[in-house]
Amino acid sequence: MSLLKLSIATTDYDHFRDLRMGFVQAEGIDLNWLNLGHHECFARFTANREFDISELSFAKFSTQVTRPDSDIIGLPVVCSRLFRFSSFYVNRKSGIKTVKDLIGKKVGSPEWAHSAAVYMRGWLHNEMGVKLTDVHWYQAGANAPGREEKVEITLPEGVNLTRVSDKSLSEMLASGEIDCAIIARPPTCFLEGNPDIVRLFPDYLEMEEAYYTRTKVWPIMHIIAMKKSVVEEHPWVPRNLYNGFLESKRRSIERLMDPAVSRYPLPWLATYARKMRDMFDGDTFPFGIEENRATWEQMALYTFQQGIAHKQFTPEEIFPNGMMTKVVI
Repeated sequence: MSLLKLSIATTDYDHFRDLRMGFVQAEGIDLNWLNLGHHECFARFTANREFDISELSFAKFSTQVTRPDSDIIGLPVVCSRLFRFSSFYVNRKSGIKTVKDLIGKKVGSPEWAHSAAVYMRGWLHNEMGVKLTDVHWYQAGANAPGREEKVEITLPEGVNLTRVSDKSLSEMLASGEIDCAIIARPPTCFLEGNPDIVRLFPDYLEMEEAYYTRTKVWPIMHIIAMKKSVVEEHPWVPRNLYNGFLESKRRSIERLMDPAVSRYPLPWLATYARKMRDMFDGDTFPFGIEENRATWEQMALYTFQQGIAHKQFTPEEIFPNGMMTKVVI
């Protein structure tokens, strides 16, 4: 049987490396793999469906997969996941010292459908008593002006969002035009040592460990999306792809645990990796539906509340039926 040729676009992740380079095979599939920046993956797949399979922001995926006529479906494969309490940057002059101080303030993010901001807005709204309507929200490019929303959104009633096209969040935060930015990577003004720009939560690591222990939510930023037409024509593809991704990830983590073969020349990395393995019940970076159910369900709630998803989905609705099959060996 000839191999099914499929195109795929992702960032160069170590946990995808063995599948991308052919050391691991997805049975029956020949992958034409494009290594692109994640914003390029998002934009090209969202606008034109240029690839059969693509890395996609979980928030943007939530919009597209819940459309009435959706033409995509997901794989429970995690490209990127990060806790995000480190993502709040404030200008000292704003007087923000606690979460409650964000009420009535101006807070920016690169896009409304920006996964890092979705998680943190949801946390503020559902757990901390800072409602979506309590903040004046801003949207602008992180460190350069001009970033635009890539998917349709329907802002909830009473939410105030101002879009700025000629300035960056970094500029506005440094100048005091906004009080806080929720942003995936540190803004330039913070990296350049502006003394006025600090993290709201300098103890974010302890917060994130406590949050995971309490909720078992390990926030997912980017997942794998694919054209629904591929699944309809070849229903065996999702499970075979998933198996390939799973084995590739297993090998990546195995390398991290062994300092003799790790790709990363950092002291004590293997020791820290083993500590994380124990904290995460044996799997530092779980794929799968049940393994991540609390996280899938939380994002479903948050994206619906924030006018990003068209409906509050369940994991069973966004992944192929074949992913529910239990394989007993």
